[in-house]
Amino acid sequence: MRVKVLRRHAWWLLPLLAAALVALIGTRLVALGVHERAEQLRRAAQAAVRRWHAQLIKADLTIRFSEPDILFAEGSSELKPAFKDILNDFFPRYVRILTSPKCRDAINEIRIEGHTSSDWTGAVSPDDAYLHNMELSQARTRSTLLYVLMLAQVRGDVDWLRRLVTANGLSSSRLILDASGKEDAARSRRVEFKIRTDAETRIAKILEVTR
Repeated sequence: MRVKVLRRHAWWLLPLLAAALVALIGTRLVALGVHERAEQLRRAAQAAVRRWHAQLIKADLTIRFSEPDILFAEGSSELKPAFKDILNDFFPRYVRILTSPKCRDAINEIRIEGHTSSDWTGAVSPDDAYLHNMELSQARTRSTLLYVLMLAQVRGDVDWLRRLVTANGLSSSRLILDASGKEDAARSRRVEFKIRTDAETRIAKILEVTR
């Protein structure tokens, strides 16, 4: 197993691909007799996600930032200092993984998505609230995109990033529900980073690393 190759491209394995690797090839790792390596990856991913006040959705490799008190002030698209600090740490590591030879060619799009709750103070109708939230979510993703693209650590990859990174404001179209099926307004207010890949290419490249 080419563990050294994996470590060279992701020495601590950014949560995005750390958890993804565990999810996608965890069984293979155990079968190859390296269960401890899988456990180390899982622990590293969990520690980093906690530090970033984030959640990793293994099903589609989404990194979700969903603590609104950290992200933006209510009704504002200006990033809070705490969110800037998180992005300063998160995004260069994210880009480092995505631009590694094992991942770079498999990526079709890097999406920054902004989501809101369905609430809007002073809205005269649900449609009015939706449209106000659409404008806000779009402004927030643009602010996030502008901030991360200007980070000094990623300027060497900025041409590649401009081709792939998109800002997508989705208003309240994808609410998060609680256990009873009702809208969870706080958790619905979030920013997500997603990657779209050729799935077969991604799996092939990940499996190649484990041979």
